Amino acid sequence: MAGTPDGAGSGAGVAGPRQGKGLRIALIAGIAVVAAVLVVLGVTQLYASMQTGDDVPAPAVGSGDDAPAVTRDLAELDGDWSVADGSEAGYRVDEVLNGTDVTVVGRTSQVTGTVTVSGGELTAADVEVDTASIETDEAARDSQFQGILSTTEYPAATFSATEAVDISAVADGETVAVEVPGTMTITGTSQDVTAEIEVRLTDAGAELAASIPVTFADYGIEAPDLGFVTVEDDGFVEAQLSLAQ
Repeated sequence: MAGTPDGAGSGAGVAGPRQGKGLRIALIAGIAVVAAVLVVLGVTQLYASMQTGDDVPAPAVGSGDDAPAVTRDLAELDGDWSVADGSEAGYRVDEVLNGTDVTVVGRTSQVTGTVTVSGGELTAADVEVDTASIETDEAARDSQFQGILSTTEYPAATFSATEAVDISAVADGETVAVEVPGTMTITGTSQDVTAEIEVRLTDAGAELAASIPVTFADYGIEAPDLGFVTVEDDGFVEAQLSLAQ
């Protein structure tokens, strides 16, 4: 009887399932690759949408304020000035996101401290910032920031002036810009820094703006590198303070 030789039919029968299995594996692998690409793209786009800070100006006294200069007798400035309501502090850092330069700014109103003036000089300044409360516009980024700074263990950053500086011209209604040497402590590590400050008198008291350049590695902080986004190794600690005597 004519027919298919032994093994020919069975060989064809085996080839079919194997080919089907191979197609299924290839299809699953393809779906996994596509899904992974979509996840990466989604995370990248989400991160990009979270960027904030490019439109946030650096601290400056009198910004957006057309109020006339306030003058006072120099002796009236002597004493302690406390950080009052309306103050804020935080950070500013540049990132490179998919080849694009962006800026991220975080802020908190949880700031305390005192500034002491004597004989027209700023003789002392001690400011503390609750780093655990610093926020941007995105909770996911804030959570990462808190982890990087170990805010559970080190919930505050501090600055203390170490040298007196002359600010007597504020009594004449001028805005004074000076450099204030000091010590800043972040994540339990202290470093000598120089704060660039502006100060002027207001009807309510005084206002002070400060910017302090920082190198994260100096405080044992490793700048994040997520592949599609790289955080610069340097940034700024910033403060906009209202002072009440």
